[in-house]
Amino acid sequence: VQLVESGGGSVQAGGSLRLSCAASGLTFSWFAMGWFRQAPGKEREFVSAISRSAGRTDYADSVKGRFTVSRDNAKNTLNLQMNSLKPEDTAIYYCAADFAGRNTYNAAEYDYWGQGTQVTVSS
Repeated sequence: VQLVESGGGSVQAGGSLRLSCAASGLTFSWFAMGWFRQAPGKEREFVSAISRSAGRTDYADSVKGRFTVSRDNAKNTLNLQMNSLKPEDTAIYYCAADFAGRNTYNAAEYDYWGQGTQVTVSS
């Protein structure tokens, strides 16, 4: 199984980025997918999750209204559109796959993880 994130970079506050996660080696539609992030010196935190069929999405309060998660099961791809970025959004962003399909906030309940992509937002 491989999850490969892309789309990270450096932007100014108020800008936008679109992260993608390409999945291989698994039946993508069988998995709920999540986005997490980890800033330097902080624990990994939940950002967003999407159910197997994209019928349910969940967001951390800190990103609600600014971030949008989506998936394309035909292309085995997970996306995260990030708008109105703030300096506090600076972190490494990870995608993760949960076979049990729970849309869970708990990182320990995800089965597979990508290597992460860096997002840096300057003020």
